[in-house]
Amino acid sequence: MYFPFQLRGGAIAALVFVTAAASWAAEPLTLVEAQRMAVDRSQQLVAHGALSAAAREQAVAAGQLPDPVLKLGIDNLPANGPDRLGLTRDFMTMRRIGIMQDVPRLEKRQLRAQKFEHEVERIQAQRQLTLANVQRDTALAWLDRYYAQAQRDLLLQQVEETALQVQAADSAFRTGRGTQADVFAARAAVIMLQDRLSQIDRQSRSATLMLARWVGALAAERPAIGSPPWQSTPLQGDISSEHLKRHPELRVISAEIDAAETEARLAQANKKADISVEASYAQRGPAFSNMLSIGVSIPLQWDQKNRQNRELGAKLVMVDEARARYEDMLRKNEAEVRVLLNEWQTGKDRLARYRDELIPTARQRSEATLTAYRIGKSDLAAGLSARRDEIDVRMQALILEMETARSWAQLNFLIPDDGRATITRELP
Repeated sequence: MYFPFQLRGGAIAALVFVTAAASWAAEPLTLVEAQRMAVDRSQQLVAHGALSAAAREQAVAAGQLPDPVLKLGIDNLPANGPDRLGLTRDFMTMRRIGIMQDVPRLEKRQLRAQKFEHEVERIQAQRQLTLANVQRDTALAWLDRYYAQAQRDLLLQQVEETALQVQAADSAFRTGRGTQADVFAARAAVIMLQDRLSQIDRQSRSATLMLARWVGALAAERPAIGSPPWQSTPLQGDISSEHLKRHPELRVISAEIDAAETEARLAQANKKADISVEASYAQRGPAFSNMLSIGVSIPLQWDQKNRQNRELGAKLVMVDEARARYEDMLRKNEAEVRVLLNEWQTGKDRLARYRDELIPTARQRSEATLTAYRIGKSDLAAGLSARRDEIDVRMQALILEMETARSWAQLNFLIPDDGRATITRELP
């Protein structure tokens, strides 16, 4: 069949795109790549960058003198009589042009600029907090997807083995070496494993949807491979206050403390009045002299007790409030870190017990029971029960490893870090 050239070219391009997309989707997705993609896609980080740029611009503007004011007017214009509305006949009538400039003290202008500079620091700290949250939440979503895959692989392996046992039991029943109960027991075991597989598939789909929130739908479909080194973390030793103070949440509040202190200094500086200077030139009629006027305006702070002093008091109270929030956040973070460390360390100890004792014991029991069935000293139901127990132990080990890895992720990404190495994980 003949196709127009454009149609054939479009079909070829579509085929190439689909093939490339399918090839790309089949590539594994590591944790480091997932976090990089999440950071690149984050619109929150873009918003923080825009806010930071805006605050820098405001810092420059705040340090400048206010705009001068151009003043135009007519003074002493006759309202009645023979010279009514005349601009040149009365000696007091003047057409005036002038300029006025407010002159805030240099200290005040510098403090106003510093206030926005502290705002830049606060926004940058907030950006670091957002970056840490993106990396942490992406890691948690990736770990959920990764361990759902691991659980699915384990169940698929067991489904295949149990399906072979169904065939063996059916063959033994037909030859008179087994019972029909063994056949039904093997089939029931397969059905139960398939049901558990459906549950794992549901968890895997949910994890994929959550991961897609960070890396996009196409990347989330890629198989997760490689596990982060959850066996160690920089916080596994003594928790130092210096390390905790690097937490972005504390840096945000620290910038707020600096801004509040600047506001207090500005309120103190406001107790000294600023001045305004003004100059004007007035033109009268041709028979009269023109006039030049120069003036200075100074606000009279006659009630500092109820105005400037109370404003200063309010700003000082805000400094105390920010410092109190900082101390409370420091205690909160320390408690949360210690809880996570306890969960992580306990998980590591339990995993060692699973790998060194529980899993080998369950495997040996399963093999011994199946061997007894093969030589006619036990029924298949006992062997399948032992095999289910082994699967349960292995599944519990995977779930425990996932929980331990999640604790590690929450610890490891308290502070954002761009360099995250991964290692290949060995299944128990």
